[in-house]
Order: sequence, then structure tokens, then C-alpha cells
Amino acid sequence: MADVDQRDGELEALGERLTRLSEASVRINESLEFDEVLQGVLDSARSVTAARYGVMTLLDEGGQVRDFLSSGTTAEEAERLWLTPDPYQIFESLTEIAEPLRVADLAEHVRSLGFPEFEVPVPVEVFSFLAVPMFYRGERVGHVFVGDKDGGAGFTRADEETLVMFASQAAMVIANARRHQDEQRARADLETLVNTSPVGVVVFDAVSGALALSNREAVRIVEGLREDEQSLEELLEVVTCVRSDGREVSLQGRPLSALLMSGEMIRAEEIALRVPDGRSVGALLNASPIRSADGEVVSFVVTLQDMAPLEEQERLRAEFLAMVSHELRTPLAAVLGSVGTLLDTAGGLDPAETTQFLRIIRDQSDQMRHLIGDLLDVARINTGTLPVAPEPAEVHLLVDDAKARFLTAGAANSLKVELAPDLPLVMADRRRIVQVLSNLLFNAAGSSPDGSPIVVAAVRDGLQVAVSVADQGRGIPSEQMPDLFRKFSRAHSPDHGSSTAGSGLGLAICKGIVEAHGGRIWAESEGPGLGARFTFTLPAAQAPTTASAAASPGSRPTAHRQVRVLAVDDDLQALRYITDVLARAGYAPIATSDPADIGRIMAEDKPHLVLLDLVLPDRDGIEVMSDIRGTADVPVIFLSAYGHDETVARAFDMGAADYVVKPFSPTELTARIRAALRRRAELLEGEPSAPYEAAGLSIDYALRRAAVDGEQVELTATEYAVLHELAAHAPRVLTHSALLHRVWGPERVGEAWLLRDVVKRLRRKLGDSANNPKYIFTEPRVGYSMPPGETSDQP
Repeated sequence: MADVDQRDGELEALGERLTRLSEASVRINESLEFDEVLQGVLDSARSVTAARYGVMTLLDEGGQVRDFLSSGTTAEEAERLWLTPDPYQIFESLTEIAEPLRVADLAEHVRSLGFPEFEVPVPVEVFSFLAVPMFYRGERVGHVFVGDKDGGAGFTRADEETLVMFASQAAMVIANARRHQDEQRARADLETLVNTSPVGVVVFDAVSGALALSNREAVRIVEGLREDEQSLEELLEVVTCVRSDGREVSLQGRPLSALLMSGEMIRAEEIALRVPDGRSVGALLNASPIRSADGEVVSFVVTLQDMAPLEEQERLRAEFLAMVSHELRTPLAAVLGSVGTLLDTAGGLDPAETTQFLRIIRDQSDQMRHLIGDLLDVARINTGTLPVAPEPAEVHLLVDDAKARFLTAGAANSLKVELAPDLPLVMADRRRIVQVLSNLLFNAAGSSPDGSPIVVAAVRDGLQVAVSVADQGRGIPSEQMPDLFRKFSRAHSPDHGSSTAGSGLGLAICKGIVEAHGGRIWAESEGPGLGARFTFTLPAAQAPTTASAAASPGSRPTAHRQVRVLAVDDDLQALRYITDVLARAGYAPIATSDPADIGRIMAEDKPHLVLLDLVLPDRDGIEVMSDIRGTADVPVIFLSAYGHDETVARAFDMGAADYVVKPFSPTELTARIRAALRRRAELLEGEPSAPYEAAGLSIDYALRRAAVDGEQVELTATEYAVLHELAAHAPRVLTHSALLHRVWGPERVGEAWLLRDVVKRLRRKLGDSANNPKYIFTEPRVGYSMPPGETSDQP
């Protein structure tokens, strides 16, 4: 009888567990919203185990904790939970379990792992604890932790089995919710992409011909055809599409659906959309059918490109050609007339009249030459072949030249020059920058009343110098701002005084010249009648040599020796560009497109820094860097079109000093070179004189080697750099930012994942433990430190 009662009790308990499990499963399947699912899973986990508290962690693809969630705690308890000493290490330890963990007292268990100061952040003396990993398709995706079972009893085997079954169901629900979240995000991204597209997009249902989707640009294109409050669907009922061959297609009823069902594909066809009252808009049409798996047309995607900007560009080109013809014909007529007069009256003119006609020929020829020069400049800017040869120049001399040219042209405006006293030299092609300043001055004069002042100013702006020309003239309407620097634009163009008067070329040429120098140009105006300010930047010149530039020990460049930079790239055009940038910045470039030459160059020329393309013929750039670092301790900067995080991380991990993504400006490249050389110099200057010894770990700074108990440890360049910094500054705590700055450079400050990954690998290679460290200690939310070394310098 007792056995029957026991069996009945077990069956009743099992039925109760299954009921709770079923209710929990239903509850967590009620929603696909990710946050709701997570909270539901955690609350249900507490329910099926009768636990007071719950915590859930989710792991990312690398096995690191990605999300934390707590349940049952007050705000104060949750705060104490996250502020316990080394919380991330505790969770890291607990999330390494692959099997259920059931303990009677969590605090005692955690202390056994090497966290003696851990205290449970809730008001219970003995905190019972149950942890279960969650697996989905064989991969561990997270963990569920519950604690403090109701009634003060410990968790039972039955609780563990119940939570394991629930965790299996929960992992699938979480995966579905995450997939739903990813799909929603992808859909939102796609909708945003379509809506922000500069091309109109319209999707039709092929069967019914009904409008399924339209983006903002499509609505904008047909806006002029709509009546007040007329919907796009209503507009489609009255619109006629006039195709390039003259056919008219009604966009209402059966004709449209028949056209769509035909599956006709249209490419770059100019059409007109017309409404009954005669209004129309032109568009460039592309149309493609979307077919089902069995080949049936299910929808039709139509893209429309507004023809108005293209028509306006054609109009401006036509006006420009007419202007050029007029500008060339007028001086040519004067030249021909003067030449004819001289020939017809040879010997009959007095010397003063002859001189006057010769001056007319000279002046009109100069005007034609300037206009032709402007046209050639525009062509060179378009093809990227505008010749500029920057060299160190003083800003005040550039301004003086432009001022003299402006004043000798008979300008009627007063000129005021305001230059900051501490301006550095700038890298400038003197003739070209004077051309920019002159164009801006004549532009300001043509836009201002006679006698009004024009102000030329220059100030230092970080690594650049900003030069501005401001007037008090007619100003610039906001709607004209986007077109100011476009070719053929007449917005704010000068009315006189320049070879580009009214041509729409002056500002376009200024933009091309400034950008060829690595600067930028922009305009500012508060509106019509309130004047305008045009500002452009030029890179500040750097000394051709720098005391901070350093090479390997024993071959440091001095102030009178140029820094040698080796550039390796199989793209000859890119290699030419890089060497030109290096030469203009004062470095001594060494170039090769053949990786086989690197060993010889390193031995013979001993470059101080290497610029290396990531993808080379038959070799991986990172492998080439390893060969370089094996023969010389020099910084290596990668230049690559690949900017993925994984590629960047791999390059840094193997010892790259920096990683510059193509395309890059000359200013950015030279700044990165200076930073890499400066970091190398600081590292050499701060090199400890004696090896580091502590708890069996030895670091030989001269040989750049580390050993544990006499056994050498193989470290990557980045791993050694982190270890070097920690040991050299021991026992001081180095913050995350400081380590990132010193090892990776200021561009990587804030990317703490780089540092965490390296520290984790270092600990593994050194045989260290995050729970009970001997070498690398964690200061929570601050940084890392190492114990003081017993060096020979110490007593």
C-alpha cells in the first residue's frame, strides 16, 4: 500500500511538473518580440522551478556573454549584482559549464572558484542555485540561472530535469525570436534603403495591377501631376504613359495588368507620364518582372529616374557652349579687326595707334588663353590629372600675390586681411592656390556693391589651415547651396573681373584644386542680402624629418636624415600616388611592386617604416609582414580596400602598426605615418633596462621574448606588445583606453573587444587564470595590471 501511495505521489508530482512545463511553454510561445520572449523565458524558468530569482545570459558566436537579464530582483539588488567584484569573470566562469550545475550554496561555490569576496546580493543566508545551459542545434547559446527555491529548500533532481527540458524548448523559442528580430531589422533596413534611394521605386502586383509599394522619390517625381489630396492609387487611374516609340499605355484597369503579365523587361527608356489636363513629367524607366519558382510573373518592379535634373544639366551645357562661343568670338573679332587694320594701313598709322592695336591683340588673346586654360583645368579635374606640386609655403605670401592680382585688375572693393599670428607653413602649389584665392576674390567682388569690404582671413584648424574670403554682397539662397561648386552652375558667379565671369567654372575649378591638395572647400551664407563666406583648407606643412621618427635600435633617424618609407603595392598607379604623397610630405620613398624585392630592400636601404598592401601577387600581406618583422623591428601600416573588422583585427593581432582603408587622402596617410613613428619612438625611449621576472614569468625586452619557468612562450606581436606594456608599468593599473592607445593607436580607443581577446589569449598561453591570476590582474571596469617584477635594477 505504501508503494502505491508513493507511486501515486510521484505521478501527481510528475503531472504537476508537466503542467507547469506546458503552461510555461505556451507562455513563451505567445510572442515573437525578442525582449518579450527573453523576459517570458526567464520568468517561466523561475516558475517551473519555484525559484525566487533568475538570471539569463546569451552568448554570441564567439562564446562571449552578449546579453544579461535578471528577474525577481529589486532595483537595489540588481545594482548590487552587477557591482560585485569581478562580475564579468564570475559570469564567464559560470557560463563555461556545458552540463547542469546544482549547488546548495552559491556563495560557497563561487568562493571555491577563487572569488573570496563574493557575496550574494540578496538578503538570504544560504542561496541555493541551479544553472542549466541552453543548446540549439548542438550549439550552446546561453544559460539559465535560478536561485533561492521557495521554502528555503535546495533544488532537487526533479527541478534540474524540469529546467533542462524547459531550457531545450526555450532555446528554440529564443532562436525563433532572434530570427524574427533579424528579419524585422532586415526588412526595416530594406525599407529605409528603398525610401532613401535617389531613384523612384514602384512595385505592382502582376495579377491585379494594384500598387504594392512606392518609395518617397517615386511620389516626389509624380507630385506635380496629383490633384489636392489625390492618392497615388487614384492618380494611377488617370495617368497615361507615353513610351519612347510613341505608344500610349493607360495605367488603369486591364491594360496595365496585361502589360505586367506579359513579363516585358524595359531598360533605360525615356517616357512621359501625362494626365488628362496636359501636365506631364519625364522619367527614365526600368522595369523588371519578378517570377515565382514555376516561372509565373507575380510582381513587377519599376524604377523611375527624374529627367528634370538631366534636362537642367543639358540646358546648362547648352548655355555654357553658347557662352564659350560668345566669349571666344568677341575677343577673336577684336583681334581680327586690329590685325586687319594694321595690315590695311601698314605705314599709315602713327606709333601710338599701332601700339594701341597691339595692346588690344595682346589683351584679347590673354582673355582667350585664360578661358581655354579654365576649360583645360575642368577637363583635368574630371579625369583626375590636374597637376599640382605642393611645397611648404607661407600663407601671407599666397594672400599677398592674390591681393596684388586683384587690385591691379581695377577692383572697386576695399580688401581687409586678417591672418592669425601663429600660422604654420602650408603644403601648397603656389600658382594654383593663388588662382583659387583670385577666383574667390573676383567672385566676392562680382557679388558685392562697389566699395563694400572683402575680408580675407586665415586661422589654424588642427593639422590644417583654414583660409576664408567673406563679402557683404547679395548672399546665397539656401536652395542654391548644393549647386554652388557644380560645373556650369551660375549661382553666385561673378559678373565681371575674371576669365570665368558668368561661365559657372570658377568655383568648380576652386573645388578641384583644393581637393587635389587634400583639403576641402565650402560656402556659408545666412541668406539673400546677407553676404557669403567661402572657406577652404590646406594641410599644414610638416618638417621633412622628425625627431620622433624612429627605426630599429641602433639606426634611429636623426634630425638631418630623411625618414625612409618602403611602399609595397602591385597596383602601379596606386604605388605612384603613394610615393608622390610621401615625397611631398618630406619622406624618402622606396617603392616596389614585387614582394620578392622586400628582403633585399630591407637589408640594403633599411627603411624606417613599411606601407604594405594587404593583397599581393601569390602572397598574403600579413605573411609578408611576418617576414619583414623577422628581419627588422619597424612599424608596418597596411593599405587595403578591405575594411572588415575581422581583417583589421587579424592585421593588428599579427603586429600591424595601423590599418588604412583605401581610398585615403594624403593628409590622412601622412598623419598615420607620423603617429606610428611617434609610438615606436615612445616605445623605444621607455624600454626598461633589465628583464622582468615575477612568479616564474620572465620577459627579455631586448630579445622581445617571454618565458614561463624557462619555457619560451610563442606570442604574436600584439600579444607581446600588451604584455610589454603591462610589465613595463607594473604594478600600476593601465586603463583600457591607455592600453588601446599605446598598442593599437588613438584610432582604436573605445574598441575594448580587441584588448579583451588579446588578454584572454595571453592568459591561456601563460597558463594564467582569470579566477586565480598570477600574472595579469583585472581591475573591474578600469583595466589590467601585473605584479612588480624582481629586476636586477632593484635592490
